[in-house]
Amino acid sequence: MSKVTIVLLVILIVLVIACVVLYFLGKKAEKRQAEQQEQLAAAAQTVSMLIIDKGKLRLKDAGFPSVVVENTPKYLRRSRVPVVKAKVGPKVMVLMCDAEIFPMVPVKKEVKATISGIYITAVRGIRGPLETPAKKKGFLARLRGK
Repeated sequence: MSKVTIVLLVILIVLVIACVVLYFLGKKAEKRQAEQQEQLAAAAQTVSMLIIDKGKLRLKDAGFPSVVVENTPKYLRRSRVPVVKAKVGPKVMVLMCDAEIFPMVPVKKEVKATISGIYITAVRGIRGPLETPAKKKGFLARLRGK
């Protein structure tokens, strides 16, 4: 056997081992995520709230309690998260929002939201449906349109 085939076989074996390891790690993460979703659904409450402001802020700058900032991993503390400032009853609260529903959250309007702790998981309008923002066209779609 030549040196080239030996090197290619070693690379192939390493790639196969890496794929197997990633497969099992993915399965483990999927189970963990399913458990977390069950916990969020168990603690969910539906409340009426007036949305004051929304934006993507760093976890430290968002105004969350220090317990929340300390319990997040160090590599996620500098990332930007969708944050909603809302008036729930007589109290103004800072809540974290799900990234999928963040664009649908209206500003300066009253909504019914499903929250779990400080996490907003669903939003629906009190007076009619919420407006879904128009999806941006990609570069290739704009080129095809021309």
